[in-house]
Amino acid sequence: MFSWLKRRGGAPEPVDAGLWESATLDYLFLRGISPDEHERLRALSGQFLADKRFYGTHDLEVTPFMAVQVAAQASILVLELGLDWYEGWTDVIVYPGQFAPEREIVDDAGVVHQTRDPMAGEAWLGGPVILSWEDVALAADANGRVAGYNVVIHEFAHKLDMRSGDANGCPPLHREMSVAHWKAAFAPAYDDFCQRVDAADSAAEADGGAALEALPIDPYAAESPAEFFAVGSEAFFETPERLSAAYPAVYRQFAGFFRQDPLARLARGG
Repeated sequence: MFSWLKRRGGAPEPVDAGLWESATLDYLFLRGISPDEHERLRALSGQFLADKRFYGTHDLEVTPFMAVQVAAQASILVLELGLDWYEGWTDVIVYPGQFAPEREIVDDAGVVHQTRDPMAGEAWLGGPVILSWEDVALAADANGRVAGYNVVIHEFAHKLDMRSGDANGCPPLHREMSVAHWKAAFAPAYDDFCQRVDAADSAAEADGGAALEALPIDPYAAESPAEFFAVGSEAFFETPERLSAAYPAVYRQFAGFFRQDPLARLARGG
């Protein structure tokens, strides 16, 4: 177990400046972030570490460096919302690599099958967030990462989506936002993206997967509206220029929900 140090009286210790700099040096979601936002994110990450407990599996030791990396990625989603959005659960479980839990699925004919599909992450309703460290580390690997892929942002986006129950692609919205406007942006975008993925899949053998690689967000977003929201959240923070170009109405809804504008940060930061 890893638990962040607290000051006497229970207030969280701030993340050490040197540790913070080394742990967050190469994250795409920090491009163009202002000094004020950066310091608030560091403070929020310290609070996150004080609130959550980290457990490594299969002899994995979750070091302070690793915990800070997870905290920074999780905290960027709630930089303008607050950690109350992550209340009601405490544990972050980290596997060394991808994990394959045994599951039962029922096919269209009613036949039950046992599956063990490898997973990079999972968020449980009212329970822990589970992460593959190999996949977590990719987001900070300037040479090996896939732009727009961030398993921590993905799973913590599910946690936000679950604030009103099972994940369905529509988290609890702020008073100034409209559910009707949210659905009017997301529903046609999701339908369009599913059609794009189907077309890219059909062309994969002929083009070697080029159409899939050209998609504006990860094709996994076509799995369900909940996955479209989680994958879209990854793109919103990591590759906002691609998400905004493909689905501007969705980008505007994300900006209203997260109360952040990564595209403006990119423009500000050059």
